Amino acid sequence: MAVERTEELVLNMGPQHPSMHGVFRMVVHLEGEVVTKIDPKIGYLHRGIEKLAESRTYPQFIPYTDRLDYLSSPHNNLAYVLAVEKLMGVEIPERAEYLRVIFAELARIASHQVMIGSTALDIAGWTAWSYCFRDRERILDMYEMTAGSRLTVNNMRIGGISNDPPPGFWDALKSFLDDIPEMIEEYYGIFFGNEITMGRMKSVGILPKELAENLSITGPVIRSSGVNYDVRKADPYGIYDRFDFDVPVLHGCDSYDRTLIRLLEIKESAKIIKQAMRDIPEGPVMAKIPKVIKPPVGEVYHRVENPKGELGFYIVSDGTTKPARLHIKSPTFVNMQMLPLISLGWKIQDVIAIFATIDAVLGEVDK
Repeated sequence: MAVERTEELVLNMGPQHPSMHGVFRMVVHLEGEVVTKIDPKIGYLHRGIEKLAESRTYPQFIPYTDRLDYLSSPHNNLAYVLAVEKLMGVEIPERAEYLRVIFAELARIASHQVMIGSTALDIAGWTAWSYCFRDRERILDMYEMTAGSRLTVNNMRIGGISNDPPPGFWDALKSFLDDIPEMIEEYYGIFFGNEITMGRMKSVGILPKELAENLSITGPVIRSSGVNYDVRKADPYGIYDRFDFDVPVLHGCDSYDRTLIRLLEIKESAKIIKQAMRDIPEGPVMAKIPKVIKPPVGEVYHRVENPKGELGFYIVSDGTTKPARLHIKSPTFVNMQMLPLISLGWKIQDVIAIFATIDAVLGEVDK
């Protein structure tokens, strides 16, 4: 008896689609419900940020970095100002160093909460989504206290940080950290320990260790494929070498572990913030730097571990007030390579879950 084959279906998903995490589009080739090929299409959010840098002074460009991974603005600010400070040979005050770490790790927690919540939502977990976003609001409140904004937070400066947090910030921060163990327990009970979650995500979208390394994947994605690599440990920047924290590594290589590792990283970020609160000294939060910033002629590259992976800024200075050239190495742009490779053979609903675990933010993919 002859076996009838279904006709290939070519399906457009995005750029206007709620599970695409922004304006991402993928052309999916299907045989029935099984994916046979994926063509990723990017560039719908291209704003020419790297080129804009050439027509802005060094301080003027800081707010543009907020719009890269807009779920963790402080990390983008930090990577950029560290690159400029490295070029200028600037040392910043101790208090500013500690405040930078506190805001960077708060941003990591907030970003991971969005990732966990949106991944739950993509597989129809409305309740888990609401818990994550409820808790993230407390971090946004702390942003608002210090920077006046809640999403595109802009408080890093070349030479330090814009201002000292108000007194209410420290009480809010302590209260938030005290509640993190309960938050994690709730996330696990509602989402990670749920049999539907495990059924939808365990052993789905396997990213082998060798493939992850060959694709230069970074961040939580490669650490969930058994690779112990974190820029904060591999190439410490700022004062990260002063803190005692672990780098979670999982070996499942699947969608479940790529999500679970974010939960483990929230614990470690809280540990870092507690140490920073304990050790932060009094003093100024800005170094004495020239009013008109003109770095010497030269080039520099600096990288940080942002919530998605390795974020780097390459700057070429010609000695003027504006960069001659600027390039951004964004982690999600690199990590997106894995999607067409690990999605083959899975059903369309599985691809939605796989894509969610990349934790893509198209602002830093397209730039």
